[in-house]
Amino acid sequence: MADWTGRRPFDDVLVAARTGDDRSFAEIWRWLHPPLVRWLRVVVAGDIEDIESEVWLSITRNLASFNGDERDFRGWAFTIARRRAIDWARHRQRQPRVTALDGVDVAGHAEVSSPESDSAAALAMLARLTPEQREVLALRIIVGMSVRQTAAVVQRTEGAVRILCHRGLRALARQVAVDRPAEEVVP
Repeated sequence: MADWTGRRPFDDVLVAARTGDDRSFAEIWRWLHPPLVRWLRVVVAGDIEDIESEVWLSITRNLASFNGDERDFRGWAFTIARRRAIDWARHRQRQPRVTALDGVDVAGHAEVSSPESDSAAALAMLARLTPEQREVLALRIIVGMSVRQTAAVVQRTEGAVRILCHRGLRALARQVAVDRPAEEVVP
């Protein structure tokens, strides 16, 4: 994710949002929400709308106590998101398991490439990584955080973040090599 690209300086927008200016808060939401959703889709299995809502509720409740620039804000918001995702996972573990119904046919999907199917394929590949690798790669690549920011969000050292990124990217490269259809040899 690129740095703040709003029409007004981030600090001005943040001050106005703190005072209750809906347009300023909407500007922050338009800037932060898309990468937040992409990151949650990578890190959380299942429906993410409840987590999104909880994150934005926490942000609005605690906006007055935030201090820092746009990079600090992004790190703060993703730290909140990470905590909500962890809470959701704990809650889900305590819920009874639902089993599949025997004999129920699931309709097949057409093999048509679309942004949705490409996203699903990418998410399926990421799902094969460890949760730590997924989380770090999503923060670094999808959200665009620096190694230092990522380390602060996931509460690990910068070296650990670099190692997780490297191992995750290597695992993805192996998956692509295995999943790629054999090249046709032309005589």
